[in-house]
Amino acid sequence: MEILLYDETNRLKKSEKKLIDEILEFAAEKLSLEEDAEISVTIVDNNRIQEINKTYRNKDYATDVISFAMEDETEDDWLISDEDEIDLPRVLGDLFISIDKTAEQAEDYGHSFERELGFLVVHGLLHLNGYDHMTETEEKEMFTLQEKILKEYGLER
Repeated sequence: MEILLYDETNRLKKSEKKLIDEILEFAAEKLSLEEDAEISVTIVDNNRIQEINKTYRNKDYATDVISFAMEDETEDDWLISDEDEIDLPRVLGDLFISIDKTAEQAEDYGHSFERELGFLVVHGLLHLNGYDHMTETEEKEMFTLQEKILKEYGLER
């Protein structure tokens, strides 16, 4: 998987950048994603994620992770058919993660910053792959898979 990591805060440690890369690779394997799939992850502060949340979701508050999937169904899906032979990588989308919320939630939940960061990365990746938690059934499926990935990777609470 190609991972484009941007740290707008310049606050991520080298080990945390490595964690993001490794857990995305691990989760991608568990989800049987294509090896050439692409994802971007941008680390931002609370002010920036609040701005993004307000602009794109009409919610004026800081949140922990926002995902923008590139594969959401649109009316333009007819433009490229399965019969077209275009060899392009699968672009999953973009994740924005608040470093401030990551630290706050790690403290609130009583676990490490790394565990919370891994949780948010996996959570966002699952959203980019069509998982959601709008209904009880969807939530159970998504959160069960999320915890399984984190546990198998070694990031338990």
